[in-house]
Formats: sequence, C-alpha cells, structure tokens
Amino acid sequence: MNEIRPARAGDGTAIGEVHAASWGAVYAPLFPAAFAAEGISSRLGRWHARIAEGVGVLLVASREGRVLAFSHTVPSAERDGYREILSFYGHPDGWGTGVARDLMAETVRRVDRVHLWTLRDTAQSRRFYAKCGFVETGETRTRDFGDGNPLPQVEYALVTG
Repeated sequence: MNEIRPARAGDGTAIGEVHAASWGAVYAPLFPAAFAAEGISSRLGRWHARIAEGVGVLLVASREGRVLAFSHTVPSAERDGYREILSFYGHPDGWGTGVARDLMAETVRRVDRVHLWTLRDTAQSRRFYAKCGFVETGETRTRDFGDGNPLPQVEYALVTG
C-alpha cells in the first residue's frame, strides 16, 4: 500500500535520494559525465533547506515505509489561476509499483488547474504525464541546467475543476 503525505522536516535526506536516483537515471545521460555527476550530487542535499523554507506544497509517497516519490507544487508564475509542478520524481526502485501514479493523483486532487514543464526528450516522463491526464499545451521553451547547453522543454497542463 502506498502512503501519500506532506513532507516533514526529517524527509530531506529521503527526498534527496529519490531526486538524485531519478535524475541520474533519466537526465544524467543527456549531459557530459562530470556535469551529470555534479547534478546528482547536488540533488542529494538541497531538500532540507527547501522543506524548511515551506514554499508551496511538498508531498512524499512511500511504500512499506520507504519514500519513493515526491512532488513540489507552487502557484504558477506563468499562468494565472494555475499551480505549477516544479518537481515530480520517482525513485527507479518504485517504477511500476503505482507509487508515482498515486502521488500524482493526490497532487492534482488538491488543485483545479495545474501545469508543468518536462524535457522534450524524456519519453518515459511524457508518457507518464499523458497517462495521468495531462495534455501538451503546444508551448515550448529551453532550459539551461548550468552546462551552457539549453535543452528543449514542452509544457503539459491538466484542468480538473
């Protein structure tokens, strides 16, 4: 059974492990090895501060007591009346268990309108968002993760209300 709940102060390490493992599996192959290694490392330690800041809604999903996915949603700076999912990551150990599906269901249950951006070339992520009812808006942009090589992103949105 999957448990979904708001993140607590002690969840920073577990969220960092999920973020690093997922980012390493999906995003790291898109970057030079040294940059990817730094990206994985930086994701391990950033979540304690983000939890303490208390910005937005940060949910975690666990299975058998282990945090395997998280979502971070804030008011959208781009779309009036929308929330934006800034982060949605699932640990590879949880892929196929339904933990990410359950987390997304709870994440969107809390909002009427939500959008997110994902890299164009991450087919697994795009399939997941489509299975959850999100649709491409037709909007695109690029994002530079810090290596000077902007990557194309596509926007997805979901209206529930």
